[in-house]
This record gives sequence, structure tokens and C-alpha cells, in this order.
Amino acid sequence: MQKRAVSQRKVVTFRKVCIFAMMKTIEYEILPTKDECTGSLKNVIDAMYVLNGKWKLALILCLVQSSKRFNEIQKEIRGISPKVLANELKDLELNYLVTRKVYSTTPVSIIYEATEYSRTLKNVLGELSAWGEQHRMKIKGK
Repeated sequence: MQKRAVSQRKVVTFRKVCIFAMMKTIEYEILPTKDECTGSLKNVIDAMYVLNGKWKLALILCLVQSSKRFNEIQKEIRGISPKVLANELKDLELNYLVTRKVYSTTPVSIIYEATEYSRTLKNVLGELSAWGEQHRMKIKGK
């Protein structure tokens, strides 16, 4: 690994994609090797594949608070159509982030709840929320 001085603006390159990020001044940073970057890129692509779209993270946040029925979710997350909600819930269930419990009542009750595995996204969601707030303030300031 190489050590290089990093200024206020850091440029990280993954293949032909450049990501610019504002960083605090760091005297030295250990730069990853090409293999580490490739592995990291694959991991990020996998994560984005699972969490892509407008609604998945919102659904996880909604269900982490408490278990809900389909209509309760739809009322809480305004703007999502029933068809899209059903598809997103199926995707989240396939990726072990949501469980669907069917109760044989009359009529049948279906409850969706977040899994313990979905709670591993807590730090990711916290960082994303902090970044979103920072970004909103930056845009408002301009």
C-alpha cells in the first residue's frame, strides 16, 4: 500500500468512474491496492443491487419501527402504488430483509416485519441520513 498526502478535495477512481467527496484534511491516508478497489467495487455494486430504487430503504425504515400490514405501510409511505409496494416487499423478502407472516384469520391477515438481518443496515442508514442532511444544507446554502 502507498501513502499519499490528501488535500481538502479527494478524488477516488474506480475504473472510469470518478467520485468526488469533500473530506476533512487528513495528513496521510493509506490508498487501497487495485485488487482491494476491485473487491470493494463489487461489494458496493452488490449492495446497490439489493437496495436500489426509491422505496426499499424507506420500507426497511418503516418496518424497523414496527410490524405492519400492507395497507398500513402504504399509508405511511405516501406515493407508493400497491403494485410497486408488493414488488418491493417481495424483493426485500427474497434478500432476507423482511419477513411475511400469514395468519389464518377471517379474513387472512398478513404482517410484514423487518428481520434482524435488516437491522445490520443501521449504520449505513445513519450515515446516509447524515450525508443527506449535509447535502441539503449545502444545496440550500448555494
